[in-house]
Amino acid sequence: MPTQIALHDVTVTRGDRPLLDTVSLAVRPGERIGIVGENGAGKSTLLRLVAGLEPPDEGRAVLTTDGGTGYLGQTPALPPDRTVQHAIDTALADLRRIEHRLRDLEAVLADATPAQLDEYGDLLTLFELRGGYEADARVDRALHGLGLEDLDRGRLLGSLSGGEQARLGLACLIAAAPEVMFLDEPTNHLDAAALAWLEDALLAHRGTVLAVSHDRLFLQRVATAIVEVDADRRTLVRYGDGYGTFLAAKAAARRRWEQEYDQWCDEIGRLTAYAAGTAHEVAQGGAMKDNNKMAYGRDKGRVQSSVSSRVRNARERLRRLHDQPVPRPPDPLRFRAAPDAGGTDGILVRLDGVRVGDRLAVEALTVSAGERLLVHGANGAGKTTLLRVMAGLTAPDHGTVARRGRIGFLAQEIPVSRPAEPLLAAFRRGLAGDPEELTALLLSFGLFRERDLHVPVGALSAGQRRRLALARLLARPADLLLLDEPTNHLALALVEELEEALAAWPGALVVVTHDRLLRRRFAGDPYEIRDGRPVLAGC
Repeated sequence: MPTQIALHDVTVTRGDRPLLDTVSLAVRPGERIGIVGENGAGKSTLLRLVAGLEPPDEGRAVLTTDGGTGYLGQTPALPPDRTVQHAIDTALADLRRIEHRLRDLEAVLADATPAQLDEYGDLLTLFELRGGYEADARVDRALHGLGLEDLDRGRLLGSLSGGEQARLGLACLIAAAPEVMFLDEPTNHLDAAALAWLEDALLAHRGTVLAVSHDRLFLQRVATAIVEVDADRRTLVRYGDGYGTFLAAKAAARRRWEQEYDQWCDEIGRLTAYAAGTAHEVAQGGAMKDNNKMAYGRDKGRVQSSVSSRVRNARERLRRLHDQPVPRPPDPLRFRAAPDAGGTDGILVRLDGVRVGDRLAVEALTVSAGERLLVHGANGAGKTTLLRVMAGLTAPDHGTVARRGRIGFLAQEIPVSRPAEPLLAAFRRGLAGDPEELTALLLSFGLFRERDLHVPVGALSAGQRRRLALARLLARPADLLLLDEPTNHLALALVEELEEALAAWPGALVVVTHDRLLRRRFAGDPYEIRDGRPVLAGC
């Protein structure tokens, strides 16, 4: 099958930060590629490269398509002084152009030249393949499916909210049905019904789709292959057969790493014991037989020479093994319970009559040891405010908050208060322990490499800052974890590992998340908030 999209030895740098280093990629017609990687790895840049919207610093990007392309960024570029109908007409302009040309050719078909007949046939085939006759009906279906059926088409685009603009841009692109679609985080701003509609629409699309996404369920349903942007190695890794293969490959790579480390340790131990034991035997020597001093000396010399040579070879192999060590695989993520605080059956947090402006109003809420709550609600409902009040970071205007035990809090946004501070120093700050032990502890999580430890916090990407905050949380024993969108900005393999760590966590847990898979798998009680007020309290 021919290649429709290709990168050849592409290198990209943004500012002084290299993103991609001599990477290549091939995408065949009809594939649906999910592009994944942590925040700041270069996913959006990759999408714009393959869409032809940005040139690489080095190498070539090739896109071949007869049926047009459509690109939708995270923030659609909609002119604020134009109307909704204008956005729709712009999206369908290519189909309208083809349709108008068909009408012009139909008017002269009786006397058409062979070239005109060929053009008409080619355009008609393309128009039908792109569903040109159903374009207006597709607009209506897309607006309805994305929750915009009541949107006034005469309304100015500048008056729409960010979420409405994103959904309108998505509806226009789906309706236009270009042969190749480029989508950057298309699941943002969508509720469950709109997500299901989008997934079905992309599955029905007969062309090629490349979508940057952090939504694991979306990737499970839609992607036929995964391309990971590896920020550490500045390369692309392709996984065929969708998200399940991606996870299986990650798990297999982990097993290989563990096996290689075990083999390295075994070989070190074996060679060390052999070299020491054999050298000792050579030093001991053997008994002389038949009082034959000349033969004894000759044989002993040959034996000692042979054994010494084997000892030297063993030591040389040891040296090479030590020069090229296999690093110890990080332990699986595990949150540390605090056995000496909070008790096992007590209330850890109690809210009574709490008010925070017009953002939060909670008459009564308790979280006991071992209890698990999933806080959900629309954007702006007050979920983050609730967690900050529980953590003691936001003081209520009215009411009381009582806390007991140790509380670990992971904020949705990670501020940078000391941009020049090295990563290692930021991790150690406030933690008790020997500096070398704390360094080893940070590296044991597998969230950073040794070369990252002295990078200033201000130079870290959002994903790296998220990992640093997670590392500090892992390092502190806790009775209660308060996590605000814990999967944000993280690579998906790490999200899977984090989810396993939360499932194994024995303490109390309160989570705010939009991650559909985490919510589906969460074992605990729901706690819904609307306009700052609880609707459905946990059991």
